[in-house]
Amino acid sequence: MTQTDDLTPSRRKFLVGLGIGATALMAGCTSGPRASIVGVAYPGAAGGGGLFRSVDPRYARMYSRVVDDGHVIPAPDLSRVDPLYYRQEVADPTGERPGTVVVDTASRFAYVVMPSGRAMRYGVGVGREGFGWSGRAVVQWKRKWPTWTPPREMIARKPELAQYADGMEPGIANPLGARALYLFQGGKDTLYRLHGTPEYWTIGTSGSSGCIRFMNQDIIDLYERVPSGSPVVVRQGGLSV
Repeated sequence: MTQTDDLTPSRRKFLVGLGIGATALMAGCTSGPRASIVGVAYPGAAGGGGLFRSVDPRYARMYSRVVDDGHVIPAPDLSRVDPLYYRQEVADPTGERPGTVVVDTASRFAYVVMPSGRAMRYGVGVGREGFGWSGRAVVQWKRKWPTWTPPREMIARKPELAQYADGMEPGIANPLGARALYLFQGGKDTLYRLHGTPEYWTIGTSGSSGCIRFMNQDIIDLYERVPSGSPVVVRQGGLSV
């Protein structure tokens, strides 16, 4: 949830000095009637890259400031996120059984299927690694405020990251955000993750590092809805919505 400007000066200087933002510091993932949307994009704002006005107060409350396990998650500036990607309950387009998580990378949505033909939908950001795998898996385990460990290959390219060789401490600046869900297939780690991000303005976009990233308020909501062992389906071809 935190913009680079929200970081301490020393932390911001470090990140900028590396030439990477928080989402670039990712470990390999190497993973009824529709609610009304209020908001009109400014010209050139498609894909969440600009400003959006008239934010519905319901969403402002949904994405308000959170204190979680001693960590402060600021309220995002929702004018920087396309309202299409705010969390909302919708008619289920997936056809999967209740309790299943479905990630539609093409449309930048993730769903949790609920009973009675409904689903909770989240906007997501998809990194390069997020397009690298599809199929069926399970949530093998979940972590609150996970640590992040850069792979050896990344440290070799950027020796400054060696200080995180044993893991970057959890916190609002951590690239994995407030929660992470780890996906396994046939008992093996897919290296695919569903996780939070401090760079909320990347929701609805692609082209950054990482797997499937959520606004921190959304990944907390998903975490509470999805127990370990839940089925997950990742679709790269898109859904008919």
